Amino acid sequence: MKLPERLAFLLLLTSICASAAEPGDALLERYFELQVAEIERASDSALKNYNTASAKKARLELADMLGLNPMPERTPLHTTVTKTIDTHDAFVVENLHFQSSPGMYVTGNLYRPRKQEGKLPAILYVCGHGRVIIDGVSYGNKTHYRHHAEWFARNGYVCLIVDTIQLGELEGMHHGTYRHKNWWWISRGYTPAGVEAWNGIRALDLLQARPEVDPERLGVTGRSGGGAYSWWIAALDQRVKAAVPVAGITSLRNHVVDDCIEGHCDCMFMVNTKRWDFAELAALVAPRALLISNTDKDRIFPLDGVIDVHAKTKRVYQQFGAAGKLGLNICEGPHKDTQQLRVNAFEWFERHLKGKKAFADVLPPAASVLEPTDLKVFAAAPADERTTTIHESFVPRAEPGTVPIKAQLLEHTFGAWPDQLGEAEDLQIKREGEMIHFTSQTPFRLPIRLAGEKTEKAEKAEKAKPMVLHVCTETEWASPPDGADGWLAVRGIGPTRWSQDPRKQTHIRRRFVLLGQTVDAMRVYDIRRAVQALDQEVILRATDPVLSQLCAYAATFEDQVKDLDIQPAASHRDGAVLPNILRFGDFQFEAER
Repeated sequence: MKLPERLAFLLLLTSICASAAEPGDALLERYFELQVAEIERASDSALKNYNTASAKKARLELADMLGLNPMPERTPLHTTVTKTIDTHDAFVVENLHFQSSPGMYVTGNLYRPRKQEGKLPAILYVCGHGRVIIDGVSYGNKTHYRHHAEWFARNGYVCLIVDTIQLGELEGMHHGTYRHKNWWWISRGYTPAGVEAWNGIRALDLLQARPEVDPERLGVTGRSGGGAYSWWIAALDQRVKAAVPVAGITSLRNHVVDDCIEGHCDCMFMVNTKRWDFAELAALVAPRALLISNTDKDRIFPLDGVIDVHAKTKRVYQQFGAAGKLGLNICEGPHKDTQQLRVNAFEWFERHLKGKKAFADVLPPAASVLEPTDLKVFAAAPADERTTTIHESFVPRAEPGTVPIKAQLLEHTFGAWPDQLGEAEDLQIKREGEMIHFTSQTPFRLPIRLAGEKTEKAEKAEKAKPMVLHVCTETEWASPPDGADGWLAVRGIGPTRWSQDPRKQTHIRRRFVLLGQTVDAMRVYDIRRAVQALDQEVILRATDPVLSQLCAYAATFEDQVKDLDIQPAASHRDGAVLPNILRFGDFQFEAER
C-alpha cells in the first residue's frame, strides 16, 4: 500500500473509531423514547378536562419554569425616546428604550400611523435570531424585522418592535448551555426565555400607556425565536387578545427524540421541571385568538410536531367553546420569513383586532424605506445597564448559608424521580460472582462490583458493619481504587457509557433538562437505588467533586447511609447540575450531615 493510500486508510479508520457507538447510546435512545411517551400521556391527561382553574394553575407553573416566580416587581419603565423619524408620509418611528427592571434596558422602535382616527390596535413584534452588525456595531434584530413593523404602521396599527438580549444593541447571551457550558443556569433555574417573556410583558405595559393605543386590542407575533417569545408572552399575559407565533413551537418528541433541540438555543425552552409537552403551553392562550403558523419544510420545527400541537390545542379550544378562534396556517417552504406567512398573520390580526371578516387584496409589505442605521437607539451603552449580564441576577439566588429542605428538593429539583411520579420499579437484583446488577430506571440496569466472593458466613459478618461503596468515575470503574467494599457505576459510566463527543454530550444534557431532569439529578437516584439494592448500612465514598455532591443528596433520602467519605465541590455554581437548587440554597456539606 502506497503512503498516501496508507494515510487515507488510517484517517478513515480513525473516523470510524471516533464515531463508533458507545454501549449506552442505544440505552439512552430508548430512555428518551420512554420518557417522552410518559410525558405525552401525562400531558394528554392534563388537557383532557381543561378549564379556567386548570389554566390558572398551569400559568403559575409556567412562570416558575421561566424563573418568574415570584414575578419581578413592575418598576417604572423610564421610557426614553432618543430620536423621532418623521420623514415618511405614512408613519412615524420613535427610537426608544425602556427598563423592564432597573438596569435591564430594552431597545426598540415604535411605529405609528401618521394619520389616526380614534385609538388603534397595537402589535408587539418580538424578533427572532436576525443579526444586524455594520462596521462592528450591533443595530439589533429589531432592524432585521423592520418590514413587519412598517406594514403594521401603514395599515392602521401601532407596532412596538423590540430587541432581544442576544442580538440587540446591548448584546447579552442566549447560548449559556448550548455554547458556553454555563450549566449553572439550570441550577439557578434560569433561562433567557424568562427574560424575553418579562421584557415582552413590560412592552405591553408600555403600549397600554400610549395615548394612541386601544389597551383592549393588543396582539403579539414574531417568528422563530420571536415565535417562541410570542408563546411565552401570550400564555402568561391575558391582555394579549390575538397571537400569531410563527415557526416557534413543536412537540417535545421532535425536540428530544428527533434531535430538533440541537438546532435551538436556550431561549426556546423553559426549565421543564413540571414535565410539560408543548401543547400545554399552547393551551394557555385559549380561548383567545391564536394562529399557529409554520412552513411545511421547516427542519427545526417539523410539520408533524406542529400538527400534533395544533390537534391537542384544538381539543382545549373546543372545551372552551372557542374552536373558531384557533387557526392553523401551513405554507410551503423552509424555515424562512416568507411572504405567505406574513400575509396570513396580517389577515389574522385584521379579523381579530379590527373585526374585519377578511381582506383578499392585502398589500404585500413593501421593501423597508428605513435603514438599520436610522433605527439605532443608543449612541453608547448606559453605565448602569444589566442587559448583557442579566443571567447573573434575573432569578434571585438564596441567601448565603441557606440549605434547601427536602420539600423544596422534591418539588423543584427531584420531581422527575420515578418514586416521585409513582413509577418506581422493582430492583430486579441479580448477583453473578463478584457483580450485582439492579434496575435503577428502565432501561438502565447498573452494576456494583464487589471486592470479592465471600462465604455465606463472611457475608453475614460483613453485613454487621457498614459497607464502603465507592461511586466511580469512568477511570475509577476501569481501575477500582483501594479501600472500598464495592464500586458503583451510575448511568452513563462503565457498561452504560454513552457518547463522549463534546457536542453530543451538550445536547444529551439539554435533552435531560427538557425532560424535567438533569443527568446529575438522575444519578442521585441511581445512588439511592444502589443503596437499596445492597440491603445493609452503607458508607458512600467518592473522590470526584460532582459525584461527591450527589452522594450527599442520596444520603439525605436513604437512612441506610450512615456516613460519607467525599470530596465535594464547594458550590453548585461549579458542581453538580441540579434544577433550581440555587434558588433555595447551595451545597453545605457539614450542614447536611
